Amino acid sequence: MKDERRPPPKAAGRFSILLSLWNRSNGEARDDAEAGRSITMPAQAAVPPLQQVLRRLAMALLVLTVTTLLVWFDRAGYNDNADGKVDFLDAAYYTTVTLSTTGYGDIAPVSDGARLTNILIITPLRVVFLIILVGTTLEVLTERTRQQVRVHRWRSRMRDHVIVVGYGTKGRHSIETLLGQGIPKEKIVVIDPQQKAVEAASADGLVSVLGDATRSKTLLKAELQRAARVIIAPQRDDTATLVTLTARQLNRRASIVVAVREDENVPLLKQSGADTVVTSSSSAGRLLGVSMASPHVADTLEDLMTRGSGLNLTERSVTKTEVGRSPRECTDLVVAVVRRKKMLDYADPECSRLQFGDRLITISREETGY
Repeated sequence: MKDERRPPPKAAGRFSILLSLWNRSNGEARDDAEAGRSITMPAQAAVPPLQQVLRRLAMALLVLTVTTLLVWFDRAGYNDNADGKVDFLDAAYYTTVTLSTTGYGDIAPVSDGARLTNILIITPLRVVFLIILVGTTLEVLTERTRQQVRVHRWRSRMRDHVIVVGYGTKGRHSIETLLGQGIPKEKIVVIDPQQKAVEAASADGLVSVLGDATRSKTLLKAELQRAARVIIAPQRDDTATLVTLTARQLNRRASIVVAVREDENVPLLKQSGADTVVTSSSSAGRLLGVSMASPHVADTLEDLMTRGSGLNLTERSVTKTEVGRSPRECTDLVVAVVRRKKMLDYADPECSRLQFGDRLITISREETGY
């Protein structure tokens, strides 16, 4: 039988996180605390404030009821200085003043059993009752710790992810395309210097980092040194150049794609370490020209570039059944073949027979399930 590795159970995963938190050094704890101030985790579903108040009120009433019943069942062990006996109202009164730590002393436990019950049961219930009453304050105090735990867990697990610098129009549309290609949100990190953009990314379910991406400190908070791909789409070309230089110094293996406005900056970005440079102004100009000459061609190009709208332009590996065949014999419409990092047209005689290791640029129709 094959020795298949199974993922650790959730309980074991949580224990490992707690163990790593316990064993982390002071420097790591300071790094997590500093990162927690700039890293925004995806927004979680929040419980409405009225529902939180009602829930805590119900818990407090439950504790009052349980404690009242305990005193009532053991009423023989209590003494009332007023009339010498304890009825149900006296039990409720004693419970209220005891749990609120008022303690007038007019009703007091006198027997050993009643005093033992106060020590082992009523006193812990008093602590629980107080915790419920000040739950909102405790929640505020523990929010920072909870944030540090989430950040520490995220940083310890993040590997081979995608970093998107800039959550403007270009950044958002690039993320939509990535999601359409099957990349989960958990593998995408956004960096932006504006608080509104970071909050918008968090509301969209993405981890976001607030800061200047030209600084290595900000990129390290996004775990760029372990990222697989980096998309750089800031507002300014000079910012894009500095971010590209810094990102390439921190990560030599990551694929870096940069968007700029002017064609004259493309060679500089190539020298800075960018693998692919997209010029937004020239691309938009070409699309405008195509739209004027042939609107249908422009619509087709937009359809190809928009994931999930009908036709998809994708890159995939050649399959075993396709090896030895021509591109025209494939199920999808093959428009180009990438062989040993060289782009070949589908009609090029060199790719008349597909080989192992080829990458195919294909046009396929979006599959819709019913």
